[in-house]
Amino acid sequence: MLTQGLVACVSQRCLENAKPGRQGQGDVGELTRRTARVGLVGWPLREADVGQIEQGLERALRTRPVPSSTEARLRFLLVAHRGSTRQVAAVLGVSQRTVQRWVTKRPGARRPPGPAHVRAIEEAVLARWQPRVRARRRARAEAEGFVFHTRARFGFAAAAGSSDDPRVRWITQDLPGEVARELFAARHAGAGEQQQTVILARALGHAYFREWGRRAHGLHIAFSDVEFADFSIG
Repeated sequence: MLTQGLVACVSQRCLENAKPGRQGQGDVGELTRRTARVGLVGWPLREADVGQIEQGLERALRTRPVPSSTEARLRFLLVAHRGSTRQVAAVLGVSQRTVQRWVTKRPGARRPPGPAHVRAIEEAVLARWQPRVRARRRARAEAEGFVFHTRARFGFAAAAGSSDDPRVRWITQDLPGEVARELFAARHAGAGEQQQTVILARALGHAYFREWGRRAHGLHIAFSDVEFADFSIG
């Protein structure tokens, strides 16, 4: 879950730049480029170490769940490397004998990996899971758009000074391929959850709260405390 109190505010200038047919352009794209250098938060990372938006994007790119147990993950790595414990050891930065002790079936000879190695195994599997499927689904999202489902805290303030106290809302909204392209470009550049939230806040402000620019001009959107985020592609 995002850190409590993280707020991605969409400025009036960002919203005004988001005209129909130009979603994803404007100040948010520039903000993403400027802030992407803050730190690398992209995949592969342990799922427990990333926020709801990152996890939702990863789920949307897969058609099969990642193996959940360390034993199953080791089997996957062995299959991916044609059964070679030497190659798996090189990927994980351990000795071949260590991998052999992890996977052996001999009674009393097996030694389970420690916490640090469990994390390394998880990251290695995430980096190799369904690469072609992920590429196809990303391309489809960027070409056709996606549906964003979220439960988060939303509030807004109008330019005239009126406001609405933030409250938790369920929102489901179609968003165009331009937003998907900006999200994936930001991830590739190393942008973290905070920058991705800014992109989605701007998109939701324009599409959901302002109905694609047909009402509520000058509205400022606050999007924070994301409890759930999911993306439907195709």
